[in-house]
Amino acid sequence: MDLDVFVSAHRAEWDRLDALLRRRRSLTGAETDELVALYQRTATHLSVIQSSAPDPQLTGRLSQLVARARSTVTGTRRASWRDVTRFLAQGFPAAVYRSRHWWVPTALVSTTVAVLLGWWIGTHPEIQSSLTTPSELRELTRPGGQYETYYSSHPAASFAAQVWTNNAQAAAMCLVLGIFLGLPVLWILLQNMVNVGAGIGLMTSAGRLDTFLGLILPHGLLELTAVFVAAGTGLRLGWTLIDPGPRSRRTALAEEGRAALGMAIGLALVLFVSGAIEGFVTPSGLPTWARIAIGVAAELAFLAYVFVLGGRAARTGDTGDVSDSERSATLPTAA
Repeated sequence: MDLDVFVSAHRAEWDRLDALLRRRRSLTGAETDELVALYQRTATHLSVIQSSAPDPQLTGRLSQLVARARSTVTGTRRASWRDVTRFLAQGFPAAVYRSRHWWVPTALVSTTVAVLLGWWIGTHPEIQSSLTTPSELRELTRPGGQYETYYSSHPAASFAAQVWTNNAQAAAMCLVLGIFLGLPVLWILLQNMVNVGAGIGLMTSAGRLDTFLGLILPHGLLELTAVFVAAGTGLRLGWTLIDPGPRSRRTALAEEGRAALGMAIGLALVLFVSGAIEGFVTPSGLPTWARIAIGVAAELAFLAYVFVLGGRAARTGDTGDVSDSERSATLPTAA
């Protein structure tokens, strides 16, 4: 395609569209119809240029022109509390529910790895010696040692905020880095399970596994579930790149990617709850059974939220993606 000839043939239409957009508040009915027609044609022109003769300057100008026209034609939509309610009651739990075939196996395999690592470390003194010195091990595992004081080493509010930030970042990394065939996700999971396994093994070797579980279960059930959901969804996103199914690879990645970004927001809220439990419940003076009961209740509430509300929304067709009206066009509009 001769770009100069193409520009000469259609420049007048682009200039006319720009002129109509500048006085969009005072258009007549006929001019409004003309604006819509010119918007459709310009969108097609942009698609042709991008695929046949990409020119950065011209593409930038037409992209801006099409964006302005689209905003004028479709109107500007503002988020409302109704959108928030729909996201929390349908979109987010539906997305988590749809990913269950990835994050549930991820949770089972990861937990098994952590337990096996804990058993290996706890039953092999030479492994413990390679991890820490005997004096440091005693300081870590003794009553009132570092494993116990860790949760009360800072004011509860600041500690909860710090934990929430760290965990939300880890979950977001799992969701975003899944596009790299899931390899970074596996590395993040392994690091987390090594840390949990080391705690299990070292506290078991000191005969204080019950204390360790009493400290990690109140917040760890919900926290690790959120990490597993993020990791499983990240792995699913990576697999979509390999096998998009009946959809085109571009469409599949766009749909799953948008749903994953929405899940990052939802999981941040879940991790906020687990961070609050870790900051205020785990180091509290409540009996161990009461702290664990709070953690179990939070975990069961989340699972019910996903499998009841999420399952219901998924069966009605909700995928956690944005609505059709908020998606960009995937095909050029016929001129």
